[in-house]
This record gives sequence, C-alpha cells and structure tokens, in this order.
Amino acid sequence: MANYNTDEPKERGFWYDVKITRKSESSTRGSKKLFAKLLLSEEDGKAISQECQLLFTDEIFQIPSVTGGDQCSQDGTSIVKRQNKPNCDHCKDDPLKSCKDCACCKCGGKEEPDKQLLCDECDMAYHISCLNPPLEKIPDDDEWYCPSCKNDASEVIKAGEKLRTNKKKQKMASANSQSSRDWGRGMACVGRTKVCTVVPSNHFGPIPGIPVGSSWLYRIGASEAGVHRPHVSGIHGRDNEGAFSIVLAGGYEDDKDHGDEFFYTGSGGRDLSGNKRTAEQSCDQTLTKMNRALAKNCAASLCDKSRVKAKDWKAGKPVRVIRSSKFKKHSKYAPETGNRYDGIYKIVEYWPEKGQSGYIVRRYLLRRDDEEPAPWTKEGRARIEELGLTMEYPEGYLEAQEKKRLEKENKMQGKDAKGSKGKRKRSASDSPQASPAKKKSYTVTSDKLALIKADTSNQKIWEEILSSYETITVGSVFCICCPLIKFSIYPIIHVLKQ
Repeated sequence: MANYNTDEPKERGFWYDVKITRKSESSTRGSKKLFAKLLLSEEDGKAISQECQLLFTDEIFQIPSVTGGDQCSQDGTSIVKRQNKPNCDHCKDDPLKSCKDCACCKCGGKEEPDKQLLCDECDMAYHISCLNPPLEKIPDDDEWYCPSCKNDASEVIKAGEKLRTNKKKQKMASANSQSSRDWGRGMACVGRTKVCTVVPSNHFGPIPGIPVGSSWLYRIGASEAGVHRPHVSGIHGRDNEGAFSIVLAGGYEDDKDHGDEFFYTGSGGRDLSGNKRTAEQSCDQTLTKMNRALAKNCAASLCDKSRVKAKDWKAGKPVRVIRSSKFKKHSKYAPETGNRYDGIYKIVEYWPEKGQSGYIVRRYLLRRDDEEPAPWTKEGRARIEELGLTMEYPEGYLEAQEKKRLEKENKMQGKDAKGSKGKRKRSASDSPQASPAKKKSYTVTSDKLALIKADTSNQKIWEEILSSYETITVGSVFCICCPLIKFSIYPIIHVLKQ
C-alpha cells in the first residue's frame, strides 16, 4: 500500500494497493527510485495504470493476507486507508515538524493545541503565550481577532453616528464641505449592537428561531441574527472547514438564478486596492480561501483543475443562502427590498471555466434542500403570512426616518411662508369703487352668556375674547374652539373683527 497522486505525481494523493515492479539506483547521486503499478482489484490483481514512480518510499506498507473479514494489522486493529490529502501542503501534517501555516504562526509549534487561538478573520493560529501581551487563558468571547486583524473600537462607526474624519481626510477639501446630502444609507459596515450566541460562528445548517422568509433591511440585521455574519463579504467560511453561508447580490456577471438551484461565482480575481468595494475581473480565480471553503461543502474530493460532481449531492454540508434586493435586476426570485433568508442549499458540482470577463472563475451549482417552502412559492408566502414575518429594521431606524420626514415637511412649509411673506391679498375694500361688504351676525343668546360667566375656570380666556372684539357674530372668517364644550354648547363661535 502506497500513496500516489494521479493528477500531481509530486504531491500527496490517495492510498492505493500497488505492485512493485522494479527499483533503480542513480550512479551519480546514489539516490534510489522505486517503480510500481496501481491495482484495482484484490481478487485478480489487475493493474489499472502504467508503471509510475513512488516518491514517498518511506511510507510503503505491506498488507498481510488474511482469510475473510476486514483487513487488520498484526495487533488486531482495523487498517484505515487515508481518504483525503493532508490539510497542510507545507508540513504534510507531520506532527514532529514545526509549521507556521497549520500551527502557531509565531513559533510554528504544534504543542498544546488547546492553548491556541484561531483568528476569525485570517484563520491563523496563535499560542496564547506567543501573543503580545500574552494571555493567561483562552478568552470567553465567541469571536477573536489577532492583532493584525483587530479593529480599533474607537474607529468603528455605530448605527446613527456621524462619520469621523481621520487625520488624512481632514486635510482634504471634501472635509470642509457644507453639503447637506444624506449619506446615512451605507449600513454595510456599521458596528453590530448584538451578536448571535444561539450557535457558534462555525455552525452549519439553519439558525434556530430564524425561519425561511425572514428578511432584514440591511446586511447588519442578518449578521446580528447569525444567518450571515460578515458585513460585506459574500461568502462566510473557513478553508479548512467549509462555507457556512453565502449572499446572492449580483456581484458577478456569471451568476444565474433559477430559484431552487443557481450557478454561483466564487470570490477573488479583482484588484480592490485603494479601499474599493468592487472592480472588474483582472486575473484568474484560484481554489483558495473562500473558494476552497465552498468546495469543501461538496460531497466529493477536492480538485483544482477539472470538474467535480458529487455522487450524492445531499450528503454535502449545508449552506445558508440569502438573496439581496441588489440581485433583483438579474433574478425574479430576489426580494423587492432588503435581504431575505431563503433556506438551505447544497453544492452539486463545481468547476473552473472562462467567465464573461475572459478570466478563469470558479463556478458552483447549488440546489435547494430544505423542508420549509421557498418564499417565492404560494406555500412559502402563506407560511410567511402565518408566522407574521415582516421586514426587520435597525433599532431606531423608523423613528429616525419619521423625524427626517417631519423636518423636511417643516422646511418646505417654511419656504412657502417665506415666499408669500409681504404680499397682501387685494380685497374688495381696496377698490375705491367697491361698496363696503355687508356682515351677517348672530347675537349670542343670554343663556349662552350666562354659561360663559359660569365657566370660571376659563374666565380669563372669555374676557380676552370679549374684550378683543366689539361685535360677536357667526361668520366664516375666524374660528375659535369654544371652551364650553363640556357644558354641551356645540355651536362653533365665529368672530369677525370690525
């Protein structure tokens, strides 16, 4: 039994039953070469490959022949063949070899794995003793960021706060701009006010308490609910575990949505230097980082160069899928507004191909595998209505929008009043030929006056009214709310100043 990689002979691959054919020894360097053939069946010993060279000669094992039952070693334990290549390409998972890629990135040591911290941003490991300053124990926080990825809490802009300019921006002309334009719609990078603690951050599958059809106005809401934790990135995952969730937002032109299944484009291949959110494709995508994490969800072996299709796609790891309203112009299944959780999907196959940009992109075919009905179906809409699911807004968002609306209305009314100020309407009395208008009046009866005098609590108001006008009549010019309504006098008293 020997390890051989049919695609990359110089790399590790799968374990095969082999038949040693010959060996040779170089006369110049004294190195030995071993050649063998791979066997398909143990019954007839038929070779399925040409003669190949075995590079890992120190890891060749002879399997003892047994009669019936499972193959086992001399001590009676079952022999387990390796199914996948090692996770680390540098140390080949050698426990005695120091490695800064799969172990502590400071010292490279693999000892005390229970005292290593894994950064939730860059996935690099650190011994708590190698940190500066060192830690005495593992923190209780669900998420931890290394010194290179940690953000200054004082620089995080929370919801509703005004953008603070840094020292570099203060010198720019735009820092002194008096523009009244509202920039408050960029909610992608605001600080979270709460963190999902129902499940860990590397949880596969649905989030308890979040049914299909739940929607949030901004991505920050989905992050706080734990459905898709990153604020900006479209893929949440770890390259050594898999992908937990993705967002369909139309960021790549090769994405195609058919509802129950869709074609998804991996990440990378764009130059985002200069703090850019997006850019045109400028290089090929590779099966690394989040692309590798998404490929690990497929129930098949990893392959970088060819198409890989799962024999049983439902056996793969689940991926939570969110559709954004930004994808509406490309898909009829996307929501009109906000971000909607559409359930669990699984990867059927993945492959590299040349995209519309002319560069190689990573393509993934995902198919829905969820018991809850899809939100765009008749059953899904009925379930959303039954559960009473509505759009979730950030805390204080609706109050702020209402306040902004009222301020806008008051501002418009102030402009109208200012425009009509100083302009007096021409009346009939302004014309020298016009005769004075006749005024109809109705005298308040004596019983009403008695009630006015009896209203001692509002006596001061009535004195001001009676002293301000010489004649009290019923007309259509001014209206005063009668304070005697509690005394059952309902007629509206109108006054006309002579």
